[in-house]
Amino acid sequence: MKQAIESYLEYLVSVKNSSPHTISNYRNDLRQFVDFLTPPGVALPALTAVTHGIIREFVAHLHDQGLEKASVARKLAALRSLFKYCVREGKLKESPARLVPTPKLPKRIPSILSAEEMNGFLNYLAEMGGALPSKKTKSKTAWLPGAPPALQHNAKVAEEGLLLRRDRALLELLYAAGLRVSELTGLDLVDIEQKERVLRVTGKGNKERIVPYGNKAQEALDKYWPLREELLLQTTGGYASRRATPHCEAVFLNYTGRRLTQRSVGRIVKKYVRLVNVNWELHPHSLRHAFATHLLSDGADLRAIQELLGHRSLSTTQKYTHASIRQLMDIYDQSHPHA
Repeated sequence: MKQAIESYLEYLVSVKNSSPHTISNYRNDLRQFVDFLTPPGVALPALTAVTHGIIREFVAHLHDQGLEKASVARKLAALRSLFKYCVREGKLKESPARLVPTPKLPKRIPSILSAEEMNGFLNYLAEMGGALPSKKTKSKTAWLPGAPPALQHNAKVAEEGLLLRRDRALLELLYAAGLRVSELTGLDLVDIEQKERVLRVTGKGNKERIVPYGNKAQEALDKYWPLREELLLQTTGGYASRRATPHCEAVFLNYTGRRLTQRSVGRIVKKYVRLVNVNWELHPHSLRHAFATHLLSDGADLRAIQELLGHRSLSTTQKYTHASIRQLMDIYDQSHPHA
């Protein structure tokens, strides 16, 4: 069993080109299944001894632990994928997971900010300005000229550092190109064609696509480039050593001159929502949702949106039609005299 799991995880890395996040999740899910099979005093059964009944018991165990249906479905998907691999490799005659039903998941329509709300949020960041704060800076007012009172009360933010030019550029690019967070953090300088304003994006399954972006994002990038150079120089000590830095090709860098992580981008989005003092449940993927919904509401073709988002299936893109309809219903409720 353990050998089959390790072989399968290696297959995800070398053949499927799965993301590190996916591999980590599947590894944890399969480890949890192994733990379920081996309570104290019980040896791990052979791969061929696992039946659909055992997998059903595992699913029931997950439900008893209070896991959400989506989490249970993902763990079951990991098992299905493992046993399907084992069948293909000749380790099993048939998959014991094929008879286990997937929990029925509720259909959720993503919550979308209106175009006016998104424009107001990004324009507010553009008006802030912002420069590279010194590591010894104690007050944000030293590097946030004209900062409103809402930005001056939180000394902790100054200590963490708030690189406005970098952060505005990444937020503008998330919204302008509808990028996944992994695609944003994976961008290298060679992936940006600034004259034509297009990105070469590497998406899921190592699949590449070309995505345009707009003037606002280019303007934010132009203001970010000098800051990026300063980050590299102050962390490497000069141009010669900068060229040897392993992250020198990354577009978005942290204070140490290294590539920004996906988790950091999530914190940045939350931070600015809090600082602007709006009651939004905003996360990086929200900007991707807004990108698709606003294109659709302004008449963009669904197939074109599918290409821009890098969706394999059109059905994945179609969820944005439901979000657009919901916005129309909200407008109707607010505007129609007999609503």
